[in-house]
Amino acid sequence: MRKPWRKLLAAAAAVIAGLVVATTLPASPASAAALTEVTGFGTNPTGIRMYLYVPDRLATKPAVLVAVHYCTGSGPAFYSGTEFKSLADQYGFIVIYPSTVRTGNCWDVSSAGALTHNGNSDPVGITSMVKYVQQRYNTDTARTFVTGASSGAMMTNVLLADYPDVFAGGAAFSGVPDTCFQATAGNPADPSQQAGWNSACASGQVIKTAAQWGDAVRNSYPGYTGPRPRMQLWHGATDTTLHYNNFGEEIKQWTNVHGVSQTPVKTDTPQSGWTRTWYGDTSAQPPVQAISIAGVGHSLPMAGQARMAISFFGLDATPVPPSSPSSPTPSTPSSSQPPVPGGCTATISLNSWTGGYVATVTVKAGSSALNGWTVGTTLPSGSAITNSWSATGSGTSGAVSFTNVNYNGSVGAGASTQFGFQGTGTGPTSATCTAR
Repeated sequence: MRKPWRKLLAAAAAVIAGLVVATTLPASPASAAALTEVTGFGTNPTGIRMYLYVPDRLATKPAVLVAVHYCTGSGPAFYSGTEFKSLADQYGFIVIYPSTVRTGNCWDVSSAGALTHNGNSDPVGITSMVKYVQQRYNTDTARTFVTGASSGAMMTNVLLADYPDVFAGGAAFSGVPDTCFQATAGNPADPSQQAGWNSACASGQVIKTAAQWGDAVRNSYPGYTGPRPRMQLWHGATDTTLHYNNFGEEIKQWTNVHGVSQTPVKTDTPQSGWTRTWYGDTSAQPPVQAISIAGVGHSLPMAGQARMAISFFGLDATPVPPSSPSSPTPSTPSSSQPPVPGGCTATISLNSWTGGYVATVTVKAGSSALNGWTVGTTLPSGSAITNSWSATGSGTSGAVSFTNVNYNGSVGAGASTQFGFQGTGTGPTSATCTAR
């Protein structure tokens, strides 16, 4: 691996503030559905792995979402650290979590085989996963979407370019335009080049006209004349790992692909410091939408982002009815680990590296529902919290505490919710939970 990749691998610990979590899958007492690895799903030239989440209740013709992890991540980590699973439970769509097996766990967005329709790299395997799910679960093929963070955001751009006939839309969190990371030295078809670092692109020095970027997408699938997938773009304004300039280049690319102006037709502020712009029309699902976040680097706040992506895809129109079972094979509820009497418990799962860690905390209600919770823990000497998500923290060293935010304070009896934090040094291994 080329040394510059280390910058992205280290930054992955903070990407989308909370998307990096341990790969241990927490128990889910509220649902029988679970993340399952699938093998033998079809053509898979790079041997990537497929993890599938099918909620207990599916829509009649369910949609499919592919959720692509960051460098150093995995399918199970992205499952644990994002809201897509809980949104799938609510709206009855299926989520595919691919896992790369390459050193560093970065996706191939560089090789010639990755940047072409029906090539010989990761996009082929991911598309095979989609087709497997479409056939097995009788999904709505017009509602297949992809999202990803950092390296996964780059792959989101690539998949929309390579397979506009498969994907109806994408949401890319902190990525770069399609072909921006294209291999520039050696043999692009050589596996050693497949996840190669492109310093010029990463530092925001690759500047092209909208037409040049649009042609790059069109050249990924020569001869294709059908509809193009919609794109939602996210970027922190002070991102230096994948420079903020890439955000503007992505906007150029996808507005050109859709033949719409680069001038926004609407602008609003969904949260403080967030600037959202529409391109092409002012509907809830425009051809291109972009969200810039002030004062944030390669680590975006998590709260609300996944839900906004789902809304952009149109997957939140109708919650799934409570009597709609999954198919083809229903799951059976787990009888292990009954709810603890009253109150709540908190368990910590760590993903550690030299000098830092990410902690994922699972808060579990006892035999009574929670209307709010507070988790306390004591950090080891030399440890300091640098950021947290899905909770309001108090303190950065020594004894610290976390309180629920507005969307995860209510937890049903025996059910669980999660929050996380990132820090320097060594992470804590135990915590206490108090019901409020």
